[in-house]
Amino acid sequence: MPIVRSVGRAARQLLQRSGCGCGIPAVPVRCIGVSPRQVASDASFHSVTFSESDHPRVLITGGLGQLGVGLAKLLRKRFGKNNVILSDIRKPADNVFYSGPFIFADILDYKNLREIVVNNRITWLFHYSALLSAVGEANVPLARAVNITGLHNVLDIAAEHNLRLFVPSTIGAFGPTSPRDPTPDLCIQRPRTIYGVSKVHAELMGEYYHYRYGLDFRCLRYPGIISADSQPGGGTTDYAVQIFHDAIKTGQFKCYLRPDTRLPMMYIDDCLKATLDVMDAPAEALTMRTYNISAMSFTPEELAQEVQKYVPELQVTYNVDQVRQAIADSWPMNFDDSNARRDWGWKHDYDLPELVTTMFSYLGSDSRIAQAN
Repeated sequence: MPIVRSVGRAARQLLQRSGCGCGIPAVPVRCIGVSPRQVASDASFHSVTFSESDHPRVLITGGLGQLGVGLAKLLRKRFGKNNVILSDIRKPADNVFYSGPFIFADILDYKNLREIVVNNRITWLFHYSALLSAVGEANVPLARAVNITGLHNVLDIAAEHNLRLFVPSTIGAFGPTSPRDPTPDLCIQRPRTIYGVSKVHAELMGEYYHYRYGLDFRCLRYPGIISADSQPGGGTTDYAVQIFHDAIKTGQFKCYLRPDTRLPMMYIDDCLKATLDVMDAPAEALTMRTYNISAMSFTPEELAQEVQKYVPELQVTYNVDQVRQAIADSWPMNFDDSNARRDWGWKHDYDLPELVTTMFSYLGSDSRIAQAN
């Protein structure tokens, strides 16, 4: 879809001058690629600015994934429950559904998504809908549709309605020819997964929309995210979540990566804090629109050793998945996030020992852990 924000302003002016009661401007808008229905909708839309409202109105797409529910909880505490709308194409659990506004939103349905933004007067949009690395490789056409076509819909709607847009990127946006230890914000990016390609595309399109149309686009490259609130979802770094569940349930863990595979990681609380920090940052403080963020970097072997302090009898074996191992070998070993720390004061709270302690405090009711403690 084309950008129609400036066209919408022109349409409003024409309607005001013509006094036409039908709501359709007497100009051939189709010649510039905008339907009369789109212009009419935009003409009747009243944009809430921060001078008119105490808080932003927030929409989170793909909200039932690893980060969406936690982000909604934090935002609702800060901005009020009814100002934050969680959305997905899946049915939410009861506790999620009753915790605040939830709505069905398919990012591939441009009209529906646009109506949600207009009808709910959205001003901030967090776009989390995406297929992760291993899942995307198993279904490239679907990943291309969700991760790229869906992004285009979000970008156009965000630009049209002057939203502040956050789109997460990832360590997967780098490839085997990128510097790996450390990986700076600006370097060669040639990923070899559809997930990584789609994230580089998102970074570049977001920056283009910022410079071309003034879109307030903000993006963070997440490392592997570790959370006690969600099950592993098909990502290459999800072994670092699975090990805790297996340690508690069976005392046995099979890792699909080599024991010496070093990757940057982050506890979910740090990830959510960084996301809110960059969205809060004054625009003039941002020297770029896409930043690396980092907290720690470890290998499966180092994580297992830390976990075994709580579950000494944990047995770890390595059954390498060649697809996931190849993906991991093309990713950064350490992130250079000095620009984020300088520009908007990013600082992490959790290192590896704190991460493991916190995970077991949420998950660990097993007697083995109680005895170790």
